[in-house]
Amino acid sequence: QNEEKWDFVLVSDIHEMGSEKEIKRKKFLDELSKKGFTIKKIEDTKLFYGVRAPQHIFWKYQCLLTNPDSRQQNFSAYQDIPVTTRIRVVHFILQNTVTSDLEKLHDLMKKKVFEAAFPLHKKEEITEILKKKWARWRVLFKEQPIEEIRCYFGEKVALYFAWLGWYTYLLLFAALAGLATVAAGATVFSSSQVSKEICDANNTIMCPLCDQNCSFWVLSDTCTYAKVTHMIDNEATVVFAIFMAIWATVFLELWKRERATVATSWDLYGWDEEEEELALQLINNSQHEPRLYQHSYFRSTIVLLLAVLMIMVLIGIAHALVIYRAVAMALFTQSRVDLLSKHADTMAVMTGAVLHYVTIVIMSKVGTRQKPRTFSQKENSFTVKIFIFQFFTNFSSLIYIAFFLGRINGHPGHYVRIAGHWRLEECHPSGCITDLFIQMAVIMVLKQTISNIMEYLIPWISHQLRKKKKPPKKRSVMLGEEEEAEDPCKKQWLKNYELNEVNVFSLFNEYLEIVIQYSFTTIFVAAFPLAPLLALINNIIEIHMDAIKMMRLRRRMVPRKAKDIGIWLQVLEAIGTLAVIGNGLVIAITSDFIPVQVYKYMYSPCTRQNHTDMDCSTGYINNSLSVFHIQDFEPHTKVLPEFNGVQIKEYRDYRNADDYTYTTQFWHIFAARLAFLILFEHVALCVKLIAAWYIPDVPQKVKNQILTEKHKNLRNELRWVMFWKVP
Repeated sequence: QNEEKWDFVLVSDIHEMGSEKEIKRKKFLDELSKKGFTIKKIEDTKLFYGVRAPQHIFWKYQCLLTNPDSRQQNFSAYQDIPVTTRIRVVHFILQNTVTSDLEKLHDLMKKKVFEAAFPLHKKEEITEILKKKWARWRVLFKEQPIEEIRCYFGEKVALYFAWLGWYTYLLLFAALAGLATVAAGATVFSSSQVSKEICDANNTIMCPLCDQNCSFWVLSDTCTYAKVTHMIDNEATVVFAIFMAIWATVFLELWKRERATVATSWDLYGWDEEEEELALQLINNSQHEPRLYQHSYFRSTIVLLLAVLMIMVLIGIAHALVIYRAVAMALFTQSRVDLLSKHADTMAVMTGAVLHYVTIVIMSKVGTRQKPRTFSQKENSFTVKIFIFQFFTNFSSLIYIAFFLGRINGHPGHYVRIAGHWRLEECHPSGCITDLFIQMAVIMVLKQTISNIMEYLIPWISHQLRKKKKPPKKRSVMLGEEEEAEDPCKKQWLKNYELNEVNVFSLFNEYLEIVIQYSFTTIFVAAFPLAPLLALINNIIEIHMDAIKMMRLRRRMVPRKAKDIGIWLQVLEAIGTLAVIGNGLVIAITSDFIPVQVYKYMYSPCTRQNHTDMDCSTGYINNSLSVFHIQDFEPHTKVLPEFNGVQIKEYRDYRNADDYTYTTQFWHIFAARLAFLILFEHVALCVKLIAAWYIPDVPQKVKNQILTEKHKNLRNELRWVMFWKVP
């Protein structure tokens, strides 16, 4: 039975005898034979080579990475080495075996000498447990078998699923808080004085939203939008934004504790990745010299310049989306279709959001093409580069909508125009936060439906197509070698070959997807309190979809050791800080929260007379509108002849009626926005720091366990010293 356990399978096309590819393949297999590898060949429509490493390789591995005092006891224990370790060691040797032509397996695969190299999914007890308890849709709400995942896929994959499960569990609290915020907006704040005034403003005539075919309109037309806006733009949103800042910190601090517990139980707390890689290099080649650390300021400067150039390209794409929305607004308003012309502003926002999603998909493909030469050495820098690239791709348009839309477009009579023709888009009449809400809702819904469907369907269809390419049943004599009788390994190897290819970046892509989702869930959550709920639903599906892909649709991933989630933890901490800044800016700049508060305490009737029964925001809408004279319109704007009045109200600005300069109230609001931003961020960051200090990174139980282990090892060392001193 032991003879039929194979560590890896190499697949090759059937090349002609004496051809260059056949010679290269033979040279590589000869190098493996010299190292003591057992190789088994099975011929079908392809050539399959089963590879099994000699036991002395694993003995060396254990000797190099085991404590010196435990070596004598475990001299023959190498036979019990875990399957994940066997696969990892064999994979390393395969990747680093050099032929006489100085070619490695990677080079041979590029030259089509070998087509694939993979470890096997084997029909054993652990695979059945994982398929039954994890890789199926029926167990959506069951706990993940993390220990079994670790024993089959290694620590790195197990830590990913442990982290994703922990994040999903804590999202439940954020989702409930988001639902409570929306519910409060729909009930407690539904009878808002502000939205009531908008709904009653039947005589308040507003300036046209475009130059051509846009009539003056009545403010009460936006009544429904005003009510929806106030569901997300109220006092509860401020509390929710602070809650999410604390939640992000607590999530990371609790994860650090969970990770410390898991790493200790897996005996990985003192494990060193660099030491393991050096040990593997020496096992593969005893003459190996370590590759010393190098730093080139010239190279770093080039990388920095390229990164800046890429960010400029992404900002350019954001500008293109701005231009699209301005042009789309103009075209929709001129449309003969009533639905488009009446809701031109909303249609421009929604189509802009869809276009933004398309650019995210395209730029995501471009970004992940930038693959480093050696993944293990450059994983951290690669992660940071790709994350920054993806972050700007996803958030450039949202940043524009949140902080620039409606603030750089000028005012009636003096609009800022693209190419001197198209007016820059204004905020939605019911408020700028509505645009941000729509944009985030569209992107998150599309990302979590279309992207997930494609993520599952493409591997599934690919697997089905590969299965249909069945080998011919008729046996033949090929290349002068007789086909042997049906081998029991053949069926298993073919079944694994039919699965989709898996690469070293598969797990990286899963992390990136969830970390970008975490950014959406925290950074602009004040504008879209339902983001945590959408993320929760997505993650419950994502965990089992990833499990099904790994167990049923893809070849077995090469297990990798890890004691934490790596650089992703620092990325998540950076996002937590950005979330405080982002939400502070959304409340201070995008929402109407500050202007309403300034009005209540400085300009409302409550400041002039003592009306305890009066809502202090009474009159806010009228106060927030500025007077505009029709004769001051630019030539671009066609004024309909039935409007001959001299005064038309302009919504959402604080300007003088005579020269259109900013009023004193505008500067009061500006100062209040700035003061709130500084106060909010300092309070939120202080709370984050206190939460981080209050919750220890490592549980006391784990600290005591490590301390006891160190003490025990030192006492054993002392016994050895005392023993050798005795004559």
